[in-house]
Amino acid sequence: MARRSQTETAVLGALSMHPMTAYALREAIRDVLGHFWSESFGQIYPTLGALEQQGHVERREGPRSGSSTFAITDSGTARLRELLSEPIAATPPRSGLLLRLFFGRTLGVRKCRELLLEARADAERSLAEYDRLARTISAEEAGSPDLPYVLTTISAGRHNAEAAITWADEALALLEDVPGDDPPANGPPANGE
Repeated sequence: MARRSQTETAVLGALSMHPMTAYALREAIRDVLGHFWSESFGQIYPTLGALEQQGHVERREGPRSGSSTFAITDSGTARLRELLSEPIAATPPRSGLLLRLFFGRTLGVRKCRELLLEARADAERSLAEYDRLARTISAEEAGSPDLPYVLTTISAGRHNAEAAITWADEALALLEDVPGDDPPANGPPANGE
């Protein structure tokens, strides 16, 4: 799925839950979808305009004078179904943390431990945030037909955070007996020695 199509999916998907202003849409994508999907704000507004021109969303008078609310149309719902039915494009993994750990001998064991402890603390914060988010959304959206689907994504985030904590603990244990705190001065040994 191309980048543009994915932005359309995020915009139409958010509007399928309920009509909202462009600002509220931006905030919903950041705050609600943000735990598993990031979207450039510079892409949201042009995509919203293009979807309006294509008849997939309609502009209505907003809650304040001069403001507009956007709602998904029937053709927008059909387009959303089409986009959601496309195969999921695999994205190559990119992890700055794993890149540094892979070359950890050059970085040094002390710095690698620091990075792992930081990653573990980040995962603990994420886990707490997922728990808070699940409680908040369960209370606010009680009875909503979207709730089970939203909670499914939050559950995935929780499991990823729990796995990151377990992995960090295992990685720290692997480094426990590695000698030295400083990286080698001259890089790797010659001839693989």
